[in-house]
Amino acid sequence: MKILYISQLEQGCTARGRMLALQRMGHEIAPLDTNSYATKNRVLGKLAFLLSAGPNVQRLNRDILRLAAEHKPNILWADKVLQLQPATVLGCRAMGIQTVCYMIDNAFGPRRDSGLRLYKKAIPCFDLQCTQRDVSVADLKRRGARQVIKVQTAYDPIAHFPPPDGWSDADRDRDVSFIGSPYDDRPEFLCRLSEAGFPVVISGAERAWRQALPPAAFAKLFREGELMGDAYRTGIWRSKINLSFLTKSNQDEVTHKSFEIAGCGGFLLVERSQGHLSRFVEDKEAVFFSTVEECIRKIALYLPDEAARERIARAGRERAERSGYHNDHQLRLILDRLQSLRERSTNN
Repeated sequence: MKILYISQLEQGCTARGRMLALQRMGHEIAPLDTNSYATKNRVLGKLAFLLSAGPNVQRLNRDILRLAAEHKPNILWADKVLQLQPATVLGCRAMGIQTVCYMIDNAFGPRRDSGLRLYKKAIPCFDLQCTQRDVSVADLKRRGARQVIKVQTAYDPIAHFPPPDGWSDADRDRDVSFIGSPYDDRPEFLCRLSEAGFPVVISGAERAWRQALPPAAFAKLFREGELMGDAYRTGIWRSKINLSFLTKSNQDEVTHKSFEIAGCGGFLLVERSQGHLSRFVEDKEAVFFSTVEECIRKIALYLPDEAARERIARAGRERAERSGYHNDHQLRLILDRLQSLRERSTNN
């Protein structure tokens, strides 16, 4: 299959991982990096994002139609592309190209993300919408989506893999570790863990965490900045306990990070949810918490017990691989659905 793949494609981006997985599966990829269409002026760029309008948006849509005509792909794959105009999607479909919209975020959730004007208008134009949560399936259908498939976010087996043999606590310099963004109540939660006496380490976007944490807490807890690519994987390896939180403002059932931690062979301490409980056996493949008090108890239990952490991390990694919590399997589900839609169209 030939796929015109459109997204932000910088190194370490999850969309790039999905694109490379499709390539590994033998598909021919024509990539288009939407980063090259960003408005460089900060004020104008923010306005263009909020309105999904401006000369760069027009240029992006013209280029998509041009590339579609040149490459004649079987599939147009838009991975969280917020600037796609409905006419562009319909224009590709008129060329006989199947169109897929993969959206990791919740456009209708309580977080009220901005910049979604064109995305919402284009929902009925795509052949297939891909989402990771039940509430989004219902929302997309209400907005006129033709077909919706629920898949889960996943780890990338090329980027996320276990540490070398013999890796141990002697190689781990992060005790209670969180790598990510300060959504929801995470800053307060992590401060509570630190106040309980645990050596907490936070990495992520420095500006966001500096704004989210009190100055003294930021100076004490924040380290190493934003970890991407190899640094992200080794950050998980170097952590005795890897924390993972649901993004409740996104109504998430699971968190992407949980599968990445498991894929990297890390010990996973994650917020309890039905989604996580259905994917990992509690206290055997991952450890769960529902409150900060329960999290404190679990850290006190497992931080000094390297053998238990190693056993659970190894079982979590095996479960993630066996159950297909990786890009290769999840994307194959999407391609299978597209094949089914093609066959149905042909038969009709």
